Amino acid sequence: MADIQDSAGPPARLSITQTAAHGIRVLTLGGEIDADTASGLHEALRVDGTATPRTVLDFSGVTFMDSSGVNALVAAFQRTRTAGGWIRMAALTERVQQVVDIVGLDSVIPCYPTLPEALTA
Repeated sequence: MADIQDSAGPPARLSITQTAAHGIRVLTLGGEIDADTASGLHEALRVDGTATPRTVLDFSGVTFMDSSGVNALVAAFQRTRTAGGWIRMAALTERVQQVVDIVGLDSVIPCYPTLPEALTA
C-alpha cells in the first residue's frame, strides 16, 4: 500500500492511497480535487509500462471536485483506453456525483455505487 502525496509545499489537500484487489489497481481518494491538487491525481493515474491498466477510483472520501478533476479523469480515461485498459469510479459522494451528472462524465467513465460493485463489474 502506498500513499501518494506531493512532498513539496504545504500538505496536500488531496490524499491518494494505492492498493490492489484482484489484479486491479484501486486508488482511494480523499479531500478536494481542484486546480491545486488535480496534478497529483493526473500523476497517480499514469499508465506508463502497464500491460493492461485497470483502475477503480474510490471517491468515498472526496469532498469537492471541480473541472480540473474532470479534465484529469478524461485525460486518464483516454490514455488508459489507448493502452487497452479501463477506469471505473465508485462510491461518489453527493457533491462529486452532482459534478459528474452536470458534465456527463458517467457517460464516459462507468460509475458504481460501491467499491465492491466496481471491482466485480
